[in-house]
Amino acid sequence: MTVTALIGLQWGDEGKGKIVDATSDAVDVVVRAQGGANAGHTVKVGETSRVLHLVPSGMLYPDTTGVIGNGVVLDPAQLLTELDALAASGHDLEGRLWISDRAHLVLPYHKRMDEALELLRGQSALGTTKRGIGPAYMDKAGRTGIRAGELRDPGLLRARVCEEAASKNRLLASLGTSLVDGEAIADEAVACAARLAPMVRDTVTLVNDAIDADQRVLIEGAQGALLDLDLGTYPFVTSSNCHLGGLLAGCGIPPRAVDRVVGVAKAYCTRVGSGPFPTEDHGEAGQELRDKGHEYGSTTGRPRRCGWLDLVALRWAVRTNGVDEISLTKADVLSGQSVIRVCTGYRLNGEETHTFPGGGDVERAEPVYRDFPGFDGELSEARSYDDLPETLRDVIAFTEDTCKASVTLVSTGPERAQTIRR
Repeated sequence: MTVTALIGLQWGDEGKGKIVDATSDAVDVVVRAQGGANAGHTVKVGETSRVLHLVPSGMLYPDTTGVIGNGVVLDPAQLLTELDALAASGHDLEGRLWISDRAHLVLPYHKRMDEALELLRGQSALGTTKRGIGPAYMDKAGRTGIRAGELRDPGLLRARVCEEAASKNRLLASLGTSLVDGEAIADEAVACAARLAPMVRDTVTLVNDAIDADQRVLIEGAQGALLDLDLGTYPFVTSSNCHLGGLLAGCGIPPRAVDRVVGVAKAYCTRVGSGPFPTEDHGEAGQELRDKGHEYGSTTGRPRRCGWLDLVALRWAVRTNGVDEISLTKADVLSGQSVIRVCTGYRLNGEETHTFPGGGDVERAEPVYRDFPGFDGELSEARSYDDLPETLRDVIAFTEDTCKASVTLVSTGPERAQTIRR
């Protein structure tokens, strides 16, 4: 197969970074297609963990070409911080990481706007990462954004940044919050441009040429399907389309180019920030999942809300993205639970439904569970599917039957070797 799209199937944090890394040894080009530095993809090699916010996860393999696609909103300073940290650890990406000239930039005034808007929302705050992602996409939709192609013209870049900073200051003043220093932001942008401009190119042609040459391409999504701007738990969603269609638009390839869609899901559910979460467990089991799974946001550091696997939501994500196969992560975290619960439906308005609802209905949904007996013991040494406990295999089989997609990979720990392929 030439082109694989990899999508998170829950509210993000599914372990996509590990799955991308675990499969990228057989990939020529890996593309990050949407989102921004609000993503945090963790990759562990040996005793070393790397959290990548903008660099495609598969680039830790030395022969892989990386692309930051046109659907990404790019924080130049954050990208340089990541590149410097990777170079210091022996991962020099020079000459094999490319930035789309159509990608939009996230600048400090976007972050100030993010903070101001969240404060304005008060009790209705969305729980954003305050990385400026939403305001950058607002500029993109409003046709006032600054694109990476402008990094190649320092004079134009400075003028555009100062103009947009002045515009943002008028808005910030109306909100009664502190203003930004446009000249200082322009100075930083021009300094970043000196290093990043050589990486900027027409990546749409690059990726399509790779496909035409039968190279193996992996499109890496950020966040998760339940955070999709259109199909997620609106308004508690991200500002980009995490759906397969968003990934295709975010790198500029046609739908027929994709051979395989892989969805990534945890063996339980987590969510960061505000928004509905029908299977959230506020008791001892939820805390055990958080502690054993080290469920703290890789981008924000905030503790993640934890709960049980929701097959209503998972089936929705599988169906709307045309998922061919599922990679199930953090199966080891379920060990030690006396009972493993799986949501099979919702009670809503006095009736049971098996469809993921839109609008405010999902906030009122009460989960209907099927319980499986728990299991004990470490799974980190398991190397074949038959090594997994029978109960876990039963949960996997039930998930496959419900979602009509095969679970082809099971992760039993954070390291590359702790990966079972079926």
